Amino acid sequence: MTYNKITGEILAAIKSIVGDAAVITDHNGLEKYSHDETEDLHYYPEVVVKPKSPEEVSALMRICNEHLIPVTPRGAGTGLSGGALPVLGGLLMSMERFNKILAIDEQNLQATVEPGVITEQFMDEVAAKGLLYPIDPASKGSCFIGGNVSNGSGGPRVVKYGTIREYILNLEVVLPSGEIIWTGANTLKYASGYNLTQLMIGSEGTLGIITKIVVKLIPRPTVDALLLASFSSNEAACGAVSAIFRAGIIPSALEFMERKGVEWVKEHDGIAFDLKDDIQAFLLIEVDGTNQDVIFADCAKINDVLENFDCKDVLFADTSAQKEELWRMRRTMAVSVKSNSIYKEEDTVVPRASLPQLIKGIKETGLKYGFESVCYGHAGDGNLHVNIIKGKMSDKDWNNKLKDGIKEIFELTVSLGGTLSGEHGIGLVQKSFMSIKYTETHFALWRGIKQVFDKNGILNPGKIF
Repeated sequence: MTYNKITGEILAAIKSIVGDAAVITDHNGLEKYSHDETEDLHYYPEVVVKPKSPEEVSALMRICNEHLIPVTPRGAGTGLSGGALPVLGGLLMSMERFNKILAIDEQNLQATVEPGVITEQFMDEVAAKGLLYPIDPASKGSCFIGGNVSNGSGGPRVVKYGTIREYILNLEVVLPSGEIIWTGANTLKYASGYNLTQLMIGSEGTLGIITKIVVKLIPRPTVDALLLASFSSNEAACGAVSAIFRAGIIPSALEFMERKGVEWVKEHDGIAFDLKDDIQAFLLIEVDGTNQDVIFADCAKINDVLENFDCKDVLFADTSAQKEELWRMRRTMAVSVKSNSIYKEEDTVVPRASLPQLIKGIKETGLKYGFESVCYGHAGDGNLHVNIIKGKMSDKDWNNKLKDGIKEIFELTVSLGGTLSGEHGIGLVQKSFMSIKYTETHFALWRGIKQVFDKNGILNPGKIF
């Protein structure tokens, strides 16, 4: 596909739609939009545009479709797969002005929001009404709901409450042609043709631009308990995960943290925590509900399970402040790891019972190729974030051999029944590994879908495949 540059005439047409103040063309202004949280990659767009209505998005898409201008949709820029990087220049469409919570329907337990609403802000608004939106990625304080939908983002609590796919009822979407559609209905059931809502979730901005989101809500639990269990090995901690579920307990969160990650959190964030020499891994386990006695009984069962996996100690967080500090340790781990070294982050996911084999294989691959790794993640989902650390690895090996090591990690992941990403998406940096899991038949189907929605291939080109 050959794309065109944005001419002065096209730029004037863009400004006539959104106004001069909503258009950025100077290099310094573009810099913020040239990168996201993916490694140290930078791609500059020709122009950044900040529309504020579906009609403005529609008019912009019509211009770009007519003139073959590539368009990259962008949320808050917190992505980890390069999905919001304008790799072919063109127009970057920032959704930051779509920042309104339009309605919270307490009768039907649903809400309508714009895609630029910060996830935590929305969670707090519905919590004030006794409701819960449980999709809470680590970046919830800065990421946008629209980006969460586009990437299939998750977080700790989807292990009990389900993934984002179970909470998106309907979407208003602007297609590359400029047409505006609703993908489904504001109903809990949907059996009326192909489910376009589900197709849009995780499509990473390659099929349409989301301008409204109808979200399902649930009653908020009133009681919770938080445990921090320590183990002498990664495998022991990971082995305990599946056993907790087999004992009949469904935690509201079950997070894995490797020792090195905790060390770096202590160093980077100054969290006071007594890290004993013989401890190599931790599980952060939350149980919630509406009955305190049931919660305590579940915690007792969990403790019994942990004793079978060489658990060294279980800390019961008995104050809100202690709970917040333990959660802060987990949620700031990614930032702490990034502050220590050049790194690459992979987002593996396997059936939870396969976690011990996965982490053992990751460490063996690191020894083979000469890199270190710090692992943490949503163990209750089988979702392990693998942070590959450059450390003492030479530039030559980092640039040439590392890709083979990552490929072996993904091959192991797939061999264990898993796939390449649980919640970060494929975007730019993972697409070369897609053939490990998927066949040419899959690629042909995806390309066919892309062609139906975006016949000129202008929307977020260069991503996924």
